[in-house]
Amino acid sequence: MSSTSRGSRTLRSVLSSSSSSICSRCAATTRAATSLRFYSAAATVTETTTTATPAASVASSSSQPPAAPYDIRSGLILTRPPLLTRALHPFESAFFFYQKRLEERLNTSFIPAIYYKPDTPRRLDWDLKVKERQGTVAKELGDYHGKSASAWDDELLVGDGLSAPEATADRLLRDAQARISDDAEVIAPEDLVEAPAPLPRETEADAKNDVRRLDRKLDQTLYLVVKGKDGAWGFPADVLAESENLHVAAQRVLEQAAGVNMNTWIVGRVPVAHLVDEPTRAQDGAVQQKGRKTFFLRGRIMAGQADLKGNPLGYTDFQWLTREELEKELPVAYFRGVRNMMSDR
Repeated sequence: MSSTSRGSRTLRSVLSSSSSSICSRCAATTRAATSLRFYSAAATVTETTTTATPAASVASSSSQPPAAPYDIRSGLILTRPPLLTRALHPFESAFFFYQKRLEERLNTSFIPAIYYKPDTPRRLDWDLKVKERQGTVAKELGDYHGKSASAWDDELLVGDGLSAPEATADRLLRDAQARISDDAEVIAPEDLVEAPAPLPRETEADAKNDVRRLDRKLDQTLYLVVKGKDGAWGFPADVLAESENLHVAAQRVLEQAAGVNMNTWIVGRVPVAHLVDEPTRAQDGAVQQKGRKTFFLRGRIMAGQADLKGNPLGYTDFQWLTREELEKELPVAYFRGVRNMMSDR
């Protein structure tokens, strides 16, 4: 056997043994890392202590101050979703009104005999109301003849109130009144029973600007914020306890801060926002106060109300605020860190 062959085998054996040792170290490191839960207090400490080599530690200690310590905190951004669609712009109302008139023109003629038997109270009631509408079949389109030669001249003038939501609701409520009795007789105007009107979009909480109630700003998302001991407003959060992950800690924080009289749901296990407060140091580089890294999860409230009585986190007050109200209430840096997870409504 030649010396070249012996040398090649020797080199391959050295490389093989070296790669085996490297792979075994990688596998050990991987097993140690995967044995810890992500976003947990233990994983954070282990990651900080195992990634630094002795040589790097010596170099860092001689050239710069030690790594800044942080408290890992978990918080919850609890929201109440919109309960109503937003109010339409006057242009949108006019456009949809025009679309309804267009559909009325193109539809097949309405045949009452298919839906009502002759000489019945319901047929007499229909005939009376159509006559009052001057032959217009649709209930909310006003005096309009969809099949006549002038049907295409139906554009609304500027300021016309026919397309306003209030006018539409009024016409539908008047049409819902029964005008013919069960005995096929016309009901006197003083005996008419008004149909129940829908509830207004603005509630009592809106009129009083009660920021603690959930029945306010029904067409926008509300966010739960609490006041700390320092008087600053923010989302409830606390330091992770031993062996806690972010999801478990967020649930604990909500129960401790706002009580258990709420039916809530944490949307996911991945943070939607985070804030970093740098530690304070002395002139010699020594840490005077730890920094904080706060990760926020998102949740929904479906029923109940917050109750801060006797909470161990020291919160003194709470509010349900919209995005615009939060921008005025929260500190500038705080709002900048969480604004991207907030919806426009």
